[in-house]
Amino acid sequence: MSVVVAESVDTRIPPCSGRAVELEAGDELVVIDPMGQQVSDLTAFARDDMAEYLSSGRSIDYAAKLWLSTGDVLYSNRSRVMFTILEDTCGRHDFTLTPCSKRMFELLYGEQEGRPGCEGNLASALAPYGITADRIPVAFNIFMNVTFDAETGAVAVLPPLSRAGDHIRLRAEMPLVVAMTACSAGQSNNFSYKPIDYRVERRMQREA
Repeated sequence: MSVVVAESVDTRIPPCSGRAVELEAGDELVVIDPMGQQVSDLTAFARDDMAEYLSSGRSIDYAAKLWLSTGDVLYSNRSRVMFTILEDTCGRHDFTLTPCSKRMFELLYGEQEGRPGCEGNLASALAPYGITADRIPVAFNIFMNVTFDAETGAVAVLPPLSRAGDHIRLRAEMPLVVAMTACSAGQSNNFSYKPIDYRVERRMQREA
C-alpha cells in the first residue's frame, strides 16, 4: 500500500463565526491566521463516542507545561491522544481560558446584550452532532497569547504573536468531529475581528 495525500482548498471562517469538520485518523488539519493577530478556538470530540472530548487538563498535565507546540500531543478526557502537533510557525497558544461567551461579554465588557462568542459559535457548529453550549470544554485557543505573573498568578491576555500566514498543523490520531472559530473577543485579537482559514489534508490508501 502507498499513501496518497489529497489536499483540499483553504476554507475561510468569517469573523466572529464557527465551523465544524469531520476528520479521519491520519488526516492533517492546518489552521491558518491569514491576516495576523487573530485567535481560533478549537475543540474536538471522538466520532465514535461524543462523550470523549479534547481536554486541556489532561494535555497540560501530561506535557508538564502550559504552552504546547510542535511535537506535543493533545489528549482527550479519557487520556487518549486526539492530535499530534506536527508544525507550528507561531509557537504561542492558550489552553487555559474558556471560550468567550454571551455572559462573558456582559460581565467583563458591559455589553447589554452579549454576542454568542466562541462558546455560542462552537455550539452552533456542533449542533448537528447533539453538542450543546453546556458541553463545550476549555478550547485549544490557537494563536491566543496568555501570560501569567509568576508571583501573583495574575492572568493577562496580550495581542497574539501570530503574523499573517502563520499556521499550526495538527494530525488527527482518531476519527474526530472538530469545531473551530474566528474568535469574537476583542482583547484576544488586538481589538480587530478577522477571519481564520483552515485546510484538511486527507490521507488515503491505494494499492502500490
